[in-house]
Amino acid sequence: MTDRIFAARLEKAIGYTFIDPSLLIQALTHSSRAYEHPGESLSNNEVLEFLGDSVVGLLAAEYLHEQYPASREGELSKLRSMATSTESLSEYAKRTKLDKFLLLGKGEEKSGGRKKKTILAGAFEALVGALYTDGSLPAARLLLLPLLTETFKRLKTGAFLINDYKSALQEYFQKQNWPVPRYAIVESKGPDHKKTFVIEVSCGGRILARAKGDSKKDAEQRAAQKALKGRLGRKLKDMPCEMFVVKKN
Repeated sequence: MTDRIFAARLEKAIGYTFIDPSLLIQALTHSSRAYEHPGESLSNNEVLEFLGDSVVGLLAAEYLHEQYPASREGELSKLRSMATSTESLSEYAKRTKLDKFLLLGKGEEKSGGRKKKTILAGAFEALVGALYTDGSLPAARLLLLPLLTETFKRLKTGAFLINDYKSALQEYFQKQNWPVPRYAIVESKGPDHKKTFVIEVSCGGRILARAKGDSKKDAEQRAAQKALKGRLGRKLKDMPCEMFVVKKN
């Protein structure tokens, strides 16, 4: 199946037809694919990912400003941080079936690259960057708005506070007048393309939790999540890593 047929199927899935189809091909092309096919002069999606990162942030801020007009700047920043996290972006990619259309190198394909959150998140940002380049903000908004709406529809304004686990743990400790949590790498193993990390979080020399992840950031989030669960118990509602919901006091 040609790359163009792949792209056409994704266009149908997202409900947008590109004026310049090469932008969509570029958005789908991971650096591993471009590296393995130097004779094809393929452009990988890294530049579009850079652009898409800013566009996603802008559209998320726009959405939150409209949906939560009474919220403070600090709360809106936390909501945006959650909506634009690697965890959320990789979920957006899955919801749009982007994982099925990625153009990966053989090595990355064999190592499970189609399921890696960082690759999915980067590809989603690249897709948003491609939409912005091809059709400006309306085209990018067409893709992102329904995803943001789905993410926030279960939240009632003023009833919940959303943040990532690391920030949540730090805020919780600050309220208790405790030292800032510290994170340390206990172990890292595996090849560079499939490395895992074990992170330990502590406070004042006391170990709070330990967790494993496929990146330092992921392991830190999981360790912070475990530490929070040990202190908040049922007040902490299970959600994907880098996302949590706790009732305000």
